[in-house]
Amino acid sequence: MQILAKCPRCGQILQLSPAGADRRITCPRCYRLFKVPDLKSLQKAMEVVKNAHGTVFVDQDGNVYG
Repeated sequence: MQILAKCPRCGQILQLSPAGADRRITCPRCYRLFKVPDLKSLQKAMEVVKNAHGTVFVDQDGNVYG
């Protein structure tokens, strides 16, 4: 499974492993620091992952897109 996180400033998509959840990451394009939600708060995302064949988009507020 991979998590795709979108930078809230520039829109850069970052590919993360599940270990990237519940961490603050720095966007390599604009250098903004933002938080990736933890996996517990992403239960909805886990359902989306099953339907999206392993890929899901999440923003720093925990909104899930797939």
